[in-house]
Amino acid sequence: MFKNQNLNYAILIIGTYLIAFTISFIIRKLINKIIKRNAEEIGSSETSFVFIKNSISFILFTIGTIYIVHQIPYLRTMGKTLFGAAGILAAIIGFASQKAFSNIISGLFILIFKPFRVGDIIEISGAKKGIVEEITLRHTVIKDFEHRRVIIPNSIISDETIVNSSITDEKIRKHIEFNIAYTADLKLAKEIIRKHIRNHPLFIDNRNAEEIVNQIDQIIIRLTQWGDYFVTLKAYVWTRNFEDSFQLTCDVLESIKMDFQENGIEIPFPRSEVEILNKKSENHE
Repeated sequence: MFKNQNLNYAILIIGTYLIAFTISFIIRKLINKIIKRNAEEIGSSETSFVFIKNSISFILFTIGTIYIVHQIPYLRTMGKTLFGAAGILAAIIGFASQKAFSNIISGLFILIFKPFRVGDIIEISGAKKGIVEEITLRHTVIKDFEHRRVIIPNSIISDETIVNSSITDEKIRKHIEFNIAYTADLKLAKEIIRKHIRNHPLFIDNRNAEEIVNQIDQIIIRLTQWGDYFVTLKAYVWTRNFEDSFQLTCDVLESIKMDFQENGIEIPFPRSEVEILNKKSENHE
C-alpha cells in the first residue's frame, strides 16, 4: 500500500508538471501566432504580449507546485511546520529572494509605464546599446549591434538612465564633425559636405513648411571650434532611424575625405616642427 501511495504521488507530480508544461507550450505558441498575424494592429501592445508569453511558464509551474504541496499530506505538513517555525527561515528566504522579487516588480513597472518596448533601440548609461528583444519577469534581453545578446536584470535596468531612440519618433538628427585646416576654404568645404550628404539615399529633409518657405538649408553646418591646428565644422543631418544614421555617417566620411583631398582641403593632424639654429663661432684673435 505504501508503494502504491508513492506511485500515486509520483504520477501526481509528473502529471501536474506535464499539464503545466503542455498548457504553457500551447499558450506561448498561440501568442506567437497572434503577434505574427496581427503585428500592425497590435503595435505598442506587442511588449505586453511578449511579457505575458515569457511569464506564463513561471506562473503555471508555481500554481502546479502549490497544488502538489496541497495534495501530498507529507509535503503539506512539512510546509506548515516550516511556515510555523518560520522566524529565521522566513528571514533567510526573504533575503535570498529579495533580488528575485525586485526583478519581478521592476519587470511589471516596465510593462505598465513602458519606458521602452520590444523592438525599441535603447542605450543604457551611455554604454550598452541595441534593440530590445525580450522582456521577462526577471530580465530584459537586448540585441546589440554586434548581434550579441546583453541580458540585464530588470531591477538594474530600472535604475539606469535610458536613451530611447524609438519611443515616439525614430528619426535621428546626427551630428557629424569635420576638422579642417585654418587655411582651408570654408565656403568650398561646406559646399562639398552638403553635396555628399544631400545626395545620400538615406538622408531625409526634415524641414517644416515655414523653413521651406524661408529657404532654410536642408543641412545646417556650423563652425563650432577653433582648435590648436584646425577648425571644426559640424553638420546636422536627419535620417529615419539609428541604423540609417550610422550608415550615412560612415559613407559620407569616406566620400567627403576623398573630395577634400581632390580639392586641396587639408584635414590636419598633430605635428611638431623643430627649428635648428646654427651659430658660427667667431674668433676675436
